[in-house]
Amino acid sequence: MIDTRSVEILIAELLDQLGQHFRPGLHHTPARVARFWKEFLDYDPGNIDVTFESTSIDQMIVLTGIRVYSMCEHHLLPMTCDVSIGYISGPRVLGLSKLARIAHKHAHKLQLQERLTQEIANDVSVLANVKDVAVLIEGVHMCMVMRGIKTSGKMITSEMRGKFRESGPARQEFLQLVKGV
Repeated sequence: MIDTRSVEILIAELLDQLGQHFRPGLHHTPARVARFWKEFLDYDPGNIDVTFESTSIDQMIVLTGIRVYSMCEHHLLPMTCDVSIGYISGPRVLGLSKLARIAHKHAHKLQLQERLTQEIANDVSVLANVKDVAVLIEGVHMCMVMRGIKTSGKMITSEMRGKFRESGPARQEFLQLVKGV
């Protein structure tokens, strides 16, 4: 549970230490920042475990274009990630929106993209009761864009399990569907 008043006091102190405490435009900033962190970290993705009877077993299901926002745990700066999720269906399939909800659930914390990729794959595997799962994430990290090297770049991570790891054709089909080729 986030104590927004305590966070507000810390942000006010941070602004003071940065020499920014007297600027009129910053008067409500500590409260805004505290509300942001509460909203971000107390995020509720809703129900993620709704499944339906599958119309066919061993069908590849892929959802692309899931955009999530997270915060780099090393610098507390944002990252924008485009997530693609695929799995080979079993007797039951996850509701379509549940894949996006799973991605958002794991993005709403201080995170590393590599871990985000694995956590999404873990949930899809457990909730869909399948071992054949693929997750591909393309992320832009403001910690690289705004500081350090100060350049744009896209980090790509993947987690390939089951047939997606063992079978070149399954992996290739997933990647072709993700890229729209």
